[in-house]
Amino acid sequence: MANGDERAFEKPRYRSIPGLIASLFLMVGSVIGSQAIGYDKLVEKRVFGMDNYRTQGGEDIPSLKVGWEAYGTLNEAKDNVILITHYFSGTSHAAGRYDEDDAAPGYWDGIIGPGKPLDTDKYYVIASDTLVNLNAKDPKVTTTGPATTNPQTGEPWGLDFPIVTIRDFVEVQKALLKSQGIDSLQAVMGASMGSLQAYEWASAYPEMVERVIPVIGSGVANAYLIGWLNAWAAPIKVDPHWNDGDYYDGEPPTKGLQESLKLITLQANHWKWANHTYDRQWAEEGMDPKSSLEARYLFEKVLDDAAASRAKIADANHLLYLVKANQLFVTGDSSDAEEGLAAIEAPTLVIYSKDDLVFFPELVEKTMDEISADGTSVSQVVLEGDRGHLDGVLSIEQASDDIRQFLAQ
Repeated sequence: MANGDERAFEKPRYRSIPGLIASLFLMVGSVIGSQAIGYDKLVEKRVFGMDNYRTQGGEDIPSLKVGWEAYGTLNEAKDNVILITHYFSGTSHAAGRYDEDDAAPGYWDGIIGPGKPLDTDKYYVIASDTLVNLNAKDPKVTTTGPATTNPQTGEPWGLDFPIVTIRDFVEVQKALLKSQGIDSLQAVMGASMGSLQAYEWASAYPEMVERVIPVIGSGVANAYLIGWLNAWAAPIKVDPHWNDGDYYDGEPPTKGLQESLKLITLQANHWKWANHTYDRQWAEEGMDPKSSLEARYLFEKVLDDAAASRAKIADANHLLYLVKANQLFVTGDSSDAEEGLAAIEAPTLVIYSKDDLVFFPELVEKTMDEISADGTSVSQVVLEGDRGHLDGVLSIEQASDDIRQFLAQ
């Protein structure tokens, strides 16, 4: 997994492009600011397996496996657990380092660790890779999906893999927790797609979830988001190497995958940040973009290079399955989001950005209204920044005091 330093986002110089690329959050999967390290122990990546899992659609997945990691210590009563659920292109690596030489820690290291809001001297913080995780080629990721072997055929699943939903992600996490004897959660917290899992957890299992902290996400995939997700998937499907998902014995649809990842990164950021950081600078000195079709602006180059780097550990079919899971999302795994949100009884702290171009603030606020309609306690933190959707990770430390107070209630 590539990582980068946020300081690279200061006014760019041509030689700083690799640092800029490495720091693009949804493309890279992990970002770090200049803050002190939160979790100060090396992290062990582990694997959880199930002999068989039956999806919400009624299909079986034999020999299911997902990776997971944890920070802190599970107490004797097993009631000090916080579950972290990850975003679309993320992994379970929320904090700490796998090795002392790692360039950067997990993506929420600033709030996870001794004395941090998610205090690992007090809480056992656990996170798992989702099914169909985008990063199927990352050696630190374990995930069952289209790129993995179907034990019944000995070949990659491809598009024979069952459709999975956000609720399926939750059910696998529940099985992981059960394997450790955990039957209650102090909180579920997640960003973006992770927030969808958090809402689903609180709605489906109100008896298990004491608190819920959704970050940069709303309670349903609305029509406009469904359309955007379709656009994210489209470049893969028009790449001739995709071959209707059957490419594991040949050339993968790398160009299509790169274009998909570029779209995701662009929407996850905000135009104010792009304009301020890059303006209309040329990608190469002396190469005016009006001189040829190949001559680019700097921001074009950053997006292209980041997508190419990110695609090396990603799988195209996994991206398509993640798109479908997000399109299908309605809290409560039903056709009625209002009913699913009303089932949430846990106090809820919603953290969001007014400049979010993925989950619009009006829809996040509507979600809060629907949760609180029956008296459930809902509070909010509005993040300040110019990164739009990405402020849910890059600026999460702004909410530190609120998170700390919320968990202490």
